[in-house]
Amino acid sequence: MPRLFRTSNLALNAKTFEDHRAVGEESMTLQGTVNKTGVLLLCVVATAAWTWGLARSETPAAVYPWILGGIFGGFVIALGTIFRKDYAPFTAPLYALCEGLVLGGISSTLDLRFPGIAIHAVALTFGTLGVMLLAYTSGLIRATEKFKIGVVAATGAIAIVYLIDLVLRFFGMQVPLINESGPLGIVVSLVIVGIAALNLILDFDFVETGVQEHAAKYMEWYGAFGLMVTLIWLYLEILRLMSKMRRR
Repeated sequence: MPRLFRTSNLALNAKTFEDHRAVGEESMTLQGTVNKTGVLLLCVVATAAWTWGLARSETPAAVYPWILGGIFGGFVIALGTIFRKDYAPFTAPLYALCEGLVLGGISSTLDLRFPGIAIHAVALTFGTLGVMLLAYTSGLIRATEKFKIGVVAATGAIAIVYLIDLVLRFFGMQVPLINESGPLGIVVSLVIVGIAALNLILDFDFVETGVQEHAAKYMEWYGAFGLMVTLIWLYLEILRLMSKMRRR
């Protein structure tokens, strides 16, 4: 990756701001990015509440088409946002709405099996966000070059393992440790949750760099979108970890 700046978040990488600096206009601010992140969180909550209620009022199976639609819709919109960052003010909310369908459906289905798991996962996700933000702003954890390389490598390894698991499932198999609820399976999930949390440090550092480089105003939406990608991954991993622990 060029320059001494790395991030494992596909939405936030070293070249993001190079062609998106403000020219004769208001530039990206930290407060603006925080506000946009709040808007995206509201979008997620809105559609998540709908699929949550659908699973409760009808059957869990009723939300499966919405979950699949959210997964594929979110993936396509995310790719579009990455390639056309200037569209982020429109595509980022759409991405959040799609992901809300997924999170609400999965959360409600698991909560029916393990009552209370969803609210605990939400609390842990935001608790982790707060701890990571405090660690970053206080300088306790610094986004050094070695730190970034380590997080990038670990996140890439996880992505490869998940891809292998997806392919194996077509043949009736799966990668054992990431799906098992035994002690080793729980340890693996703990490690993955930790790596997802460390990605937040890279995202905070990236957004701060965008502000310093006077990125265009619409990049606030793009920065918020990148943070949402990590937060959604973190929540899903925490949910997976907690479901493993409940199954024991």
